[in-house]
Amino acid sequence: MKNFKSRLPDVTFYSRESEAACGPRGSVVGFSGSVSEKMLSGLQYPGCPEARLQSLREKLPCREVQAGTLLAIMGEPEQYCYPSIFIYGHRATGKSHVILTLLKELELPHAAVSCVECVSAGLLFEQTLLALFGADSAALLPRLPSLSDFVRVYRQICAQQPAKQTRYIVLERAELLRDMEANLLPGLLRLQELVDDNVAVILLSEIVWDKFRPNIGCFEPLLLHFPDYTKAELLQILSLDSNPSYTPELYSSYINILLGVFYSVCRDLRELRHLAALNFSKFCEPLEKGEAKEGNTHKLWRNIEPHLKRAMQTVYLREVSSVQWGQQQMDEKEATALRGLSALAHVELPYYSKFLLIAAYLASYNPARTDRRFFLKHHGKMKKTSFLKKHEKTSNHLLGPKPFPLDRLLAIFYSVVDSRVAPTASVFSQISSLVTLQLLTQVGHDDQLDTPKYKCAVSLDFILAISRTVNFDIVMYLYDFI
Repeated sequence: MKNFKSRLPDVTFYSRESEAACGPRGSVVGFSGSVSEKMLSGLQYPGCPEARLQSLREKLPCREVQAGTLLAIMGEPEQYCYPSIFIYGHRATGKSHVILTLLKELELPHAAVSCVECVSAGLLFEQTLLALFGADSAALLPRLPSLSDFVRVYRQICAQQPAKQTRYIVLERAELLRDMEANLLPGLLRLQELVDDNVAVILLSEIVWDKFRPNIGCFEPLLLHFPDYTKAELLQILSLDSNPSYTPELYSSYINILLGVFYSVCRDLRELRHLAALNFSKFCEPLEKGEAKEGNTHKLWRNIEPHLKRAMQTVYLREVSSVQWGQQQMDEKEATALRGLSALAHVELPYYSKFLLIAAYLASYNPARTDRRFFLKHHGKMKKTSFLKKHEKTSNHLLGPKPFPLDRLLAIFYSVVDSRVAPTASVFSQISSLVTLQLLTQVGHDDQLDTPKYKCAVSLDFILAISRTVNFDIVMYLYDFI
């Protein structure tokens, strides 16, 4: 094996002797003080113009240390690199972005292969040869190639096209390699030795190396960890996506508000970027209407707060597309705040539960002595003024819902429902479900099993929408509207 350590005098490779003091074999490569200071001060790469390095710094925000580590390991293009590197970290921590940006900007020969797309080792070998040597190289593989066939074809091509600089094979989602042939992962880790070529394999994964190491043993790669972005780093990265129609300061304050809501439950950069793009138009509504200025962050926050809380309930789910979400935001301008809730109730509530809720609303907002007028067929002529009391001159809807006993609820329910319903346990279980959904509120102590009392907890707009779904005109049965 070529002497790839001689060109990295400042890099410390952990060995068996240092395992007890520095951690297990395969620990993250350590660096002496001089190299760490260089990496913290900026990216360094031999023979690379400063303008290109500056471009790399701009494309890799908050990842200069990791990029500098990779450049130090890779070394100069003509020299041999370490045979295999294992890069791990959580989702959306910049692993693929950093390594692929470095390889593309420095114009290094490489093959980027997603293990998700390669359902077999043969597809992986084919895509690797296509990216490194062109279309003709893949035709040299047999129909069902093995690792030995891949090594043989690779050595055959290298005899005709020897490497002038290091070739890199980047395998994304490398944890899927564990489900393939048992000799594939150990063979890829020492591919440089097998093909006798200046090639390095870089594995990208979201899980740690201990979950990879085969029981039979294998060549230990260098490990490089990409930590999660901190809140300050996320603010810096997301602020780069500022809208040209507004000042960068406004967008930064918006991102700061967004992170204040979502950072405790979501630290995925891609998901946060998606949420920021979806909700920014809603954040700017007061500015477009002239109701607030850019410096009035308190008013802007009050406008966006309910929408961010609603979005937090479906974070990571992506239940709707960006276009559908925008259409929903437009619809909310024309609808009431309860429109979405009532639409949900139309779908979720069973048929008889809707009548139970209607009966509960009538029992809460109608005086008990008016039940005979509304629900008996032969009640005689009764005028509202004949039984109007002094305290009832005020609308019952302004006074709020009144408690009612269970037997009154059932009596009204059996009167308004359009079919015969037996008083079974199903009816009582639906009442309990309405209480659980907070559409009804139980009044009094829980141990009052003989005469439990309830109150209806929905608004008039809500019950009107419910009534329309069952073709029931509730206004005809409300005391305040006669």
